[in-house]
Amino acid sequence: MFFDMAELVYFCGTMDSGKSTLALQTHHNHSSAGHKGIVFTRNDRAGKAKLSSRLGLETIATEADDDLDFYLMVTSELANGRQIDYLICDEVQFYQTQQIEQLARLVDDHEIDVFTFGITADFRTELFPGSKRLYELADRVNVLQVEALCWCGKRATHNARLIDGQMVTEGEQVAVGDTSPNAPFAVTYEVLCRKHHMKKISAAKAKAEHVSRNPLPFSKENTA
Repeated sequence: MFFDMAELVYFCGTMDSGKSTLALQTHHNHSSAGHKGIVFTRNDRAGKAKLSSRLGLETIATEADDDLDFYLMVTSELANGRQIDYLICDEVQFYQTQQIEQLARLVDDHEIDVFTFGITADFRTELFPGSKRLYELADRVNVLQVEALCWCGKRATHNARLIDGQMVTEGEQVAVGDTSPNAPFAVTYEVLCRKHHMKKISAAKAKAEHVSRNPLPFSKENTA
């Protein structure tokens, strides 16, 4: 006889790959089936205690601050008679390592499904601590199939940080910014393929320097 077992699942991808949209859809599907859950997020673009997608969808969420103990919070709610069947955890790259471990314990001790969504690596191509721990502990890791695209048209695999329009590869790991092309912030983000991330060629730089999408082997870009 086979039983459905609760899982810790990690859905990951670059920016613009639909992570938050999938988080909202997962919450909708489970709640529509009569299941009860809690939605968590951290540093969402729409502001504190909100989970939003770039498609305009949004829901109220619990902000996962550094001092939030997931295990203590959820077990307290269970002890008070609240039904909790699943957790939706967005922006998990910003969670603390111990918080990921708390989520794993909730799966193992209380058979609660935990669906996590986040970016794997930062603008320096280094793993976020929360994402690293999820790779180590998750029952399943699913790379999202909605491919974000670099300005050149190739699949985007890396996240780039720009400060006042200039790409940087050094600095604090977390700096909340925007990804819209006309963002009014000094800190913005862009997705690039590995080649253009390593060469530090953002869309704006490519346009300014007339870099071709498909340069010849002897062109300026390939000899830089």
